[in-house]
Amino acid sequence: MEIAALIPSFGNLAFTIAAFVVALSIIIAVHEFGHYIVGRWSGIRAEVFSLGFGPVLASRVDRHGTRWQVAILPLGGYVKFLGDRDPASSPDSEAMGSLDAEGRRASMHGAPLWARTITVMAGPAFNFALSFVLFAVLFMFRGVAADPVTVDDLYPLPSSEAHDLRRGDVILAIDGSQVPEAEAFGEFSAGLDAAPDLTYTVLRDGREFDVAGPWLYPPIVAATTPASAASNAGLVRGDVIVSVDGMEIHDFDALRQAVSASDGGSVTLDVWREGRGNRTVTLTPTKF
Repeated sequence: MEIAALIPSFGNLAFTIAAFVVALSIIIAVHEFGHYIVGRWSGIRAEVFSLGFGPVLASRVDRHGTRWQVAILPLGGYVKFLGDRDPASSPDSEAMGSLDAEGRRASMHGAPLWARTITVMAGPAFNFALSFVLFAVLFMFRGVAADPVTVDDLYPLPSSEAHDLRRGDVILAIDGSQVPEAEAFGEFSAGLDAAPDLTYTVLRDGREFDVAGPWLYPPIVAATTPASAASNAGLVRGDVIVSVDGMEIHDFDALRQAVSASDGGSVTLDVWREGRGNRTVTLTPTKF
């Protein structure tokens, strides 16, 4: 294997590691800053605020006496309060013993319980606030993820040759009306008028254009049960009902109305079947 072929892989790995370190550093910095600022507000003095562990790369002391520093190992950080022996906030008995009353009040281990409690809780609270802000910004600029309306399957129809709608097309509009996300598509389609042909604005292979397509819910036989009226009439799965008693229909609602209008009498159906074309059958609805 050539070394040059490995360069993209190493580049991607390096980017992933760098992104992880940056993200972790931000999370840790916000967490530790929560401890620091709430501790300071509650009267606890911070001696060191460190981003990273190990040898110090850079540092400065602010007017509150806190040394801010960046260490060589970025995977971590800590705040060392007055009276702490180490970054884990273990009490320094010797240091605590040398403090006067005011100093003990300003230490992590001599401060009132309420001050210590809110200082400890501030780190996770600041991380929670950070996640809330990040999600708010994400939704503001990118919105809520929604599934587009995509053509999954196309049934054979008498007019299929005149249609150019294809599987995988993302439907953007129907007859000029913008299509909502998939979750709201049912309500949207209920407001459309049934027609044999519709104009679909689709996204296909990165291009947006109009194509002709069939009605969304054509009157296709989905299934039949033995001894049912449809089965007795010879209908099978996939048959398309073209007309009822000479009246052209385009959807199941029109089929239901036409059959109901017969008041239980026989109806004549013009049925199209793939590979066989049109034929006429007589169907007698079953009364319950």
